[in-house]
Amino acid sequence: MPTSPFTVADALAWACTQGLDRLDGHLLLSHLLERPRTWLLAHSDTELDAATRSRFEHTCLRRAQGEPLAYIVGEKEFFGLALQVSPAVLVPRPDTETLVQWALSTLAEQPVTSAAVPTVLDLGTGSGAIALAIAHAHPAAQVTAVDASEAALAIAQTNARALGLTLRFALGSWFAPVAGQRFDLIVSNPPYIAEGDPHLPALQFEPRQALTAGPDGLDDLRQIIAQAPAHLSAGGWLLLEHGYDQAVAVTQLLHEQGFEQVSTHFDLGEQPRCTGGKFTKTCPG
Repeated sequence: MPTSPFTVADALAWACTQGLDRLDGHLLLSHLLERPRTWLLAHSDTELDAATRSRFEHTCLRRAQGEPLAYIVGEKEFFGLALQVSPAVLVPRPDTETLVQWALSTLAEQPVTSAAVPTVLDLGTGSGAIALAIAHAHPAAQVTAVDASEAALAIAQTNARALGLTLRFALGSWFAPVAGQRFDLIVSNPPYIAEGDPHLPALQFEPRQALTAGPDGLDDLRQIIAQAPAHLSAGGWLLLEHGYDQAVAVTQLLHEQGFEQVSTHFDLGEQPRCTGGKFTKTCPG
């Protein structure tokens, strides 16, 4: 007995019965068929073959179980750039664009001379989102991206090649791969979630080592702030992303290390998301 047709409209309706919102269903089917969402709307009665139906249902079930859409389709847009992602890296969040915008504003305020090449260091680059966004928007900058994960660094390098951007990549923990080097600007979105945080189960598909940092979530931020002065040029900036409830603690840590002009920037949800400061002294290298 022949099976009844399974159309684009049927597929999208079935996705909703699995708990997916309308947008997720559209994006998954659009990716699978390699067609824009507008095509789906105009071809709702197009029949899908059995193999396509099976693949679509499988991806929908993955999404229904909480797997990030970006991992399923293999990419995520960040600051206007299409980035390859996998479970080896965090999914770039729109709130992190706050850090990029601040970094670009800081670079724009630096004196411009024919000999000046602003140097930028991105610690814990992951997919390369922050470093690549800065390099794309400020081509004159010399950007170095560091990560302790070889798999993550490979993804960042792949993204750089795909975007035609030239960066320096270094494998290692925080400042270890750049010993003896100084930068005009250091940026980082380090792990900052406390171990045992009740929100962690919702992030089960993302790399734990890129999420948690000790009992209060500040272990990596403390380390970066303590070591940054030895890697900053005089007048250099350190800009950090952190949790919504960590701005006061990060501000105090920056002041304790001698940073000046310390301030906090807010994300799209009006939460305190990034804190940074300027280091006007010169520490021994």
